[in-house]
This record gives sequence, C-alpha cells and structure tokens, in this order.
Amino acid sequence: MAKKYTTIFFDLDGTIIDSGEGVSNSVLYALERFGIKETKENALKFIGPPLAESFKEFYGFDSEKATRGIEIYREYYREKGIYECYLYDGIKELLRWLKDEGYKVVLCTSKPEEYAHRVLNYFGILDLFDFACGATMDEKTRATKDEVMTYAIEMSSATPSTTLMIGDRKFDINSAIKFGLDSVGVTFGYGSEEELKGAGATYIANSAMEIKEILA
Repeated sequence: MAKKYTTIFFDLDGTIIDSGEGVSNSVLYALERFGIKETKENALKFIGPPLAESFKEFYGFDSEKATRGIEIYREYYREKGIYECYLYDGIKELLRWLKDEGYKVVLCTSKPEEYAHRVLNYFGILDLFDFACGATMDEKTRATKDEVMTYAIEMSSATPSTTLMIGDRKFDINSAIKFGLDSVGVTFGYGSEEELKGAGATYIANSAMEIKEILA
C-alpha cells in the first residue's frame, strides 16, 4: 500500500531535543544585563517563537533593544547553552526508522540554521536528515515559522499533500495548516495538548513511538 506521507518535517526545540535548560539560561543571562530578574520557569516561554518576537512581546523591547538582547543571549548560548539539552526518548530510533523506510526527513526550525546543524551534529543525527532548514543568523529573513517552512518546502521539493509536520507548539501547527500539510502535535515538548488541539493538529502523539504508530 502506498504511503500517505513521503516527507516528514520536524521542529527541533521541544520536538527532537529538550532545550529548556540552555534556552532558559541564555534568556536569564540576557535579561540580567538589562536589569531584569526573571525565573527559569518563565524564561521557558521563549521556546518556540523567534527570539526578537519574544523580547518584544514579553518585555516590551523595541526592535533595537531586541536585537541587542539576541546578541547578549547568544554570548551564553553559543558557548554553553547550545549543549545544555538532550534528545527525547526514542527520537533517534524514530529518525533512523524513517530513513530506513525511505521517508525524506527535513528539519524545519525557527532556530538559526547554523546552530541547528551544530546541535544535530553534536547528537550524531545530522546524517539522518535530508535537509536541515532554519532561520538566518540575523533572524530578519526566515525569522518566522512560515518563512522557514516556505524555505524547507522549496529546498526539499516537498509536496504539501504528502508532507507531515511534527512539532510541539501552535506555531508549528498553524504553519502546517497554512501550507496545506497535515501535522502531529507532540505533548512531550512545551505545548499542551489543549494548545495543539486548539490549533488544529491532525494527530496528537505522546511519545516518539506514537509518532511511528501514526506512520506505520
């Protein structure tokens, strides 16, 4: 029987890796330089949206201040924060199964592409992706999920009707719907089942194994 999907798009933070420690530490490092004291728990809200958007929405930064915030954030992130993360259970095995089964596997993340490549390489899974697409370092082009998805579709020559987006936040689901992709909302990341269902996820998965069951 022909597969319903031939291409699988993955978000990174909250879907492939739990990056909470590194992201929150980097956020706290940046905010402290602006004299803002914050809790690690509240800093986790930065996972998902582009950094500039989060600095503006959560702390009222203007564009110039948000750009400076990103620069300070990266002082910590590129040296320490990028490695303060871990793979979710079963994800590496899922990726290997997808490759063995002949799926085209594509990363579609709002994280800068350079950092995304470093993370995938660090965990020894870069070779399991056909394409790893992310934001530009200045986060001014390919800054939103929609822009990254446009780029990922072009790079991978994906057909939306046979492409499945897997992510943990409403941003992933919203973009999938906009481009005509089905989606899996994963509950082991940073979005709740309520958020994912509310956004219109085609499927909900509570583990990597459940993602495989959707595709098998």
